[in-house]
Amino acid sequence: MSAAPPVDVVPLFAPLHAALLDVLDGLDAAAWVAPTRGGAWRVRDVAAHLLDGELRELTVRRDGAWGDPPEGALDSHAATMAYLGRLNADWVRAWRRVSPRVLRDLLAASGAEVAALYATLDPWAPAPFPVAWAGETASPTWFELGRQYTERWHHQQQIREAVGAPGLVEARWMRPVLEVSLRALPHGYRDVAAEPGTTVAIVVRGEGGGRWTLARGVHGWALAPGVAEGAAAAITLDADTAWRLLFRQLAPEEGARRVAAVGDPRLVAPYLRTLAVMA
Repeated sequence: MSAAPPVDVVPLFAPLHAALLDVLDGLDAAAWVAPTRGGAWRVRDVAAHLLDGELRELTVRRDGAWGDPPEGALDSHAATMAYLGRLNADWVRAWRRVSPRVLRDLLAASGAEVAALYATLDPWAPAPFPVAWAGETASPTWFELGRQYTERWHHQQQIREAVGAPGLVEARWMRPVLEVSLRALPHGYRDVAAEPGTTVAIVVRGEGGGRWTLARGVHGWALAPGVAEGAAAAITLDADTAWRLLFRQLAPEEGARRVAAVGDPRLVAPYLRTLAVMA
């Protein structure tokens, strides 16, 4: 089967950003401090985290500046996650000092600049950061921009859920979220032994859904569009369950109750644990 093709998300950044500003503009003081799923961050904190991402993109991609290096070596996954956790917590805590209006206005300016910047990039040039949740140590720009899109989309979903606003679940938004995020599966299955030619069929129903095959090759697993005949396991789920599993918005145990699976259970369990976020 042919490998999954690149995903062009560049045209989506400007309308996604406009949708964020639209929902923020409708919030009152109570909504800005509404807790998001899990309760650790409030709406204002997620908005501040999104601003952090925008400003870092301008700093690194546009200006070629990297800031201070981390204290200590990032020589393990645990060390990297601890470092990122400190960066995020420090930023969010500091931005609790500013008003929602200041935060919104800065997001308006930075988001527009980032969307314009992305339109100038070579999609096949090396990205400054690899897509680590896909197991990559180097990534093309189109894939890293795909990661940026999915992160912005799912954080906006957190805000929308917290304030009772409709989610961005139409096909124009959801399909690229799934096409990018399901590329975490080969890395998620990296320790699953199987004979070359073994396949797992994945069918996502509903808006933005589709059909994919995870196939074992000589050197590992790969994702391809379409469903192959004779799959050793088949996983069927709706789009809401699919994105929530990938973004740690649904526990694997709950996901298992919402997924229809047949075939070898050893080839189903890793799907429920695969994440398209750093964790």
